[in-house]
Amino acid sequence: MAIGQEHTVKAFDLDIGELRGLIGQMGGVAEQAIADAIAALQHGDLDLAQRVREGDKALDALELEVERNAVRIIALRAPLANDLREVVAALKIAGVVERIGDYAKNIAKRVPMIEGEGADRIEPVSVIAAMARMASGMVHDVLDAFAARDTEKALAVYERDDALDDFYDSIFRTLVTYMVENPRTISQVAHLLFVAKNLERIGDHATNVAEMVYFAATGTRLADRERVTH
Repeated sequence: MAIGQEHTVKAFDLDIGELRGLIGQMGGVAEQAIADAIAALQHGDLDLAQRVREGDKALDALELEVERNAVRIIALRAPLANDLREVVAALKIAGVVERIGDYAKNIAKRVPMIEGEGADRIEPVSVIAAMARMASGMVHDVLDAFAARDTEKALAVYERDDALDDFYDSIFRTLVTYMVENPRTISQVAHLLFVAKNLERIGDHATNVAEMVYFAATGTRLADRERVTH
């Protein structure tokens, strides 16, 4: 390899490493936002819920930095084939992670509405927390897969989406039953249904990232799975 080419390859590798690092930072912020939103929901912590809502600006700033870096890499390095796919994947993944943060923010917005009802804490909240851990785990693992270009790990996340969908269906039935049996909690439970749906959508976005990771690494797309729309 010529010296100039070697320098270009090293420079590109550094640029990609920086992009991966920014995506990793975004993932950490998004995971923490999910955890904090659910903790605020469990404990009725309005201050924490407000901090989640305000913290969304950090994700927006990181996404903008990813966009700037990706555009700079494409303009200066003119990457081809595998390298270009990875840059484009990073650009798309940043947008998806930002949307995951939006779902965490939406959950946090529900906390004052649920607390404002003045009713006793409702039992299914603990089940919502378990679903949140599953969804957040998918986000964590799929971003690890992107950082390591690990297609097997990406596939594992892709396949876990069915389990999360089943969890959502189960929670939906549980919440509706609880609502019928405890009419005074109807408003609260309605908000929890929206929370569960937001968590299901977070899982969908993690699955979308898994597809991007697989395509970036292999150049082939995963076959579409049959999905039930809710």
